[in-house]
Formats: sequence, C-alpha cells, structure tokens
Amino acid sequence: MLEDFAGRYPYFLTAALLVLGLYGMLAKRNLFKQVIGMTIFQTAIFLFFIQGAAKWGGTVPVLDPARGTDPAQYVNPLPHVLILTAIVVGVANTGVALALLYTIHRRFGTLDEARILEKAKGEH
Repeated sequence: MLEDFAGRYPYFLTAALLVLGLYGMLAKRNLFKQVIGMTIFQTAIFLFFIQGAAKWGGTVPVLDPARGTDPAQYVNPLPHVLILTAIVVGVANTGVALALLYTIHRRFGTLDEARILEKAKGEH
C-alpha cells in the first residue's frame, strides 16, 4: 500500500492541485481568486503532462555515443515542447485576465462577481 502511494505520489499531488484550482474557479466569487484558481489548475495540467513524459533512466534527447541510438535511452521531447508553449500561452492569458480585472475594478470599484452584476444592472 505504502509502496503504491510512494510510486504514484506525483499523480496524487497533481490531482490535489486540480481540485484546488477547480475549487478556486467555481466556489470563489472574487474574480481575482478565480484567476488564481485558473492558474493553479493550469499548472496542475502542466505537471501532469511533464510527469507522464518522465522516464526512469532516460536522459535529454541529445545523441550520446555512450548510450547509442536506442530511443528507449532518451526522453521524448515532444511533451516538454508542448508544455513550454502552453506555459507561454498561460502567462499571456493571465496577463490579459489581470488587465481586465484592473479595468473592471476601476469601473465598478470591486471584484466581487455579484456586486459587479448588481452595479451593471443599475447602469441600464
């Protein structure tokens, strides 16, 4: 039992981060906390893909004469490249979200979703 948990702890940590991020996005009414939840959720997905691409005894995908040309000796670089791209897109999304939150806060004076909706209805 303990050996099973020790071998799979990255998956449990990733699942915990997924749940924490999902809770932040769905349960919190403050828009800033929702953006933080989205970032945590996104990071958990990155970790899930990276740990799935890990290989015991594998090394970076640079041809090493000592290891030969056996692909089993090297880590697949594709998941890492995809996650690197996703990280860049995620940072851009977070930046846009924070800029929108700044604009919303300047206009309504709050980041609470319910109060923003009340104030927006009052403007019509």
